[in-house]
Amino acid sequence: MTDIIIHCALTLLFPPLLLGIIGKTKAAFAGRVGAPFLQPYYDLIKLVRKGSVFSETTTWVFRAGPVVTLSATLVAALLIPLGRHAAPVSFNGDLILFAYLFGLARFFTTIAALDTGSSFEGMGAAREVTFSCLAEPTLFIALITLARTSGSLSLSTILTHTTPAGWLATGASMLLLIGALFIILLAENCRIPFDDPTTHLELTMIHEVMVLDHSGPAFGMILYGAALKLFVLGALFANVAIPLATGNALVDWVIFVVTMAALAVAIGVVESVMARLRLVRIPQLLVGSTILAAFSMLLVLR
Repeated sequence: MTDIIIHCALTLLFPPLLLGIIGKTKAAFAGRVGAPFLQPYYDLIKLVRKGSVFSETTTWVFRAGPVVTLSATLVAALLIPLGRHAAPVSFNGDLILFAYLFGLARFFTTIAALDTGSSFEGMGAAREVTFSCLAEPTLFIALITLARTSGSLSLSTILTHTTPAGWLATGASMLLLIGALFIILLAENCRIPFDDPTTHLELTMIHEVMVLDHSGPAFGMILYGAALKLFVLGALFANVAIPLATGNALVDWVIFVVTMAALAVAIGVVESVMARLRLVRIPQLLVGSTILAAFSMLLVLR
C-alpha cells in the first residue's frame, strides 16, 4: 500500500519539476539564471485560475481533447513501474494497452486541433501524426525485445526484470535499445532536435501549433499532460538504462527520483548543444531509431 501511495504521489507531483530542471539546465548553458525550478507549478496554478475562451466554430471534440489526453496519460502512468517497484495496475499484456493509451491521447489532441477549422493547426496535426507513425514502431519493437528477455508480457515484470547481470549478458542489445528509446523519448515529448516547445515560428511548429486555441484550465491540462508524458516515458527509459536495486524500498525510491532528475538534466544538455533538425531530417532519425531497435531485437532472438 505504501508503494502505491508513493507511486501516485510522484506521478501527480513530480512531472512539472522535470520541466523546471530542463529549463534551469538550458539557462545555465546560456549563462543565465533562468526561471525557478518551481516555475512550471506557478504557471499551472495561474492557468487554472483563468477563464477559458472557446471559438464558436468548435464542438465538444475541442473541449474533450485536453480531458481525454490527460486521462489517458494518467492511466498509462498507473501501468508503468517506478524504479524497482511494481506498478499499481499490472496484468499480462498491459504493454499493448500502455502503447495505445498514448495513441488515444495523440488522436484526441489532433482531432481537437482539426475541430478548430484552422489550416494552421491542421498543418501541425498532419506533422504530428506523420512523425508518430514513424516513432511508434520503435516503441513496439523495444517492448517486444524487453518482453523476450524477461519472458513476460507485463510491464511490471519486464521493467523490473532488467538487472546489471542482464546488462552483462545482453550488453550490445541493451545499448542499441537505450539509444532507440532515448530518441523516442525526445520525439514523443516534442523536444529538440525534433521540436522546440518554446518556438512560435509558423514553418517549424509541430505540437505547439495544435494547442494554440486552448486557454485557461484546458491549456493547463495540456501542459500538465505533456509533463506527465515526459515523466512516464522517462520512467520507462530509466528502468531500462539504470536497473539499480538495493533491496531497500526507500533507497530505491530515492535512486529513482535522482535518476529522473539526472535524465532531465541530460535532456537539457541535449537541447543546449543541438539545434532543431530540418523537418525533412526528422523522419530519417526516427527510421534510424527503428533500425537500432530492430537490431537489438535480432541480437536477443539469435
